[in-house]
Amino acid sequence: MSGIQGIGIDVVDIERFRESLERTPALKARVFTAAEAERSVASLAARFAAKEALAKALNAKTAFNWHEAEVINEPTGKPAFIFSGEMSERLSDFNVHLTLSHDAGIASAMVIVEGK
Repeated sequence: MSGIQGIGIDVVDIERFRESLERTPALKARVFTAAEAERSVASLAARFAAKEALAKALNAKTAFNWHEAEVINEPTGKPAFIFSGEMSERLSDFNVHLTLSHDAGIASAMVIVEGK
């Protein structure tokens, strides 16, 4: 199956996300891998947006394991997903493109799922 299979976008208010993390400390461990959890709040907000955008691109009707879609930065700085578990199997026939941004108090992410 070639071509674009899904597109997702999400935006997160960084201050509101900070408040959510403070109000619900378990949220960080539930959503982020240990490596992701070390990042700044703005970066976490962008990574949260990335995972939400991925769910939208996949038309996910059910929840997925957030840890199976880890957002990393390649040596060039470009953001990318590393998939594991069921997510890796599900996306083995696809290229997943990711872009992140955070500015003016807003974090955003866009994901394109493309057949190989």
